[in-house]
Amino acid sequence: MKQRKIPLRKCVACQEMMPKRDLIRVVKTPEDDILIDLKGKKSGRGAYLCGKVSCFKLAKKSKALDRALKHTVGPDIYDQLEQDFIRVEDEFLASKAEGDDEDES
Repeated sequence: MKQRKIPLRKCVACQEMMPKRDLIRVVKTPEDDILIDLKGKKSGRGAYLCGKVSCFKLAKKSKALDRALKHTVGPDIYDQLEQDFIRVEDEFLASKAEGDDEDES
């Protein structure tokens, strides 16, 4: 059986290439809202981050999200994203572990 191609994306903070499903997507919607997209299906310009809070903080410090999204991300939006990021981190890690279990069977 032919092996499926795994799409790779780069974390905007640590610059590490990883499978797309191992990263969290931050999206700027056409309405200029910036939010976290766990499913990867929302329309708009996306940027990918590792599932680690340290990478989020590095992206905030270096303004990597501003460059990747081609839009100025204000400090209030960073604060909101940080709260969302911490909240979804557990959900993201759980879904990632669930996906790993399915791959093994």
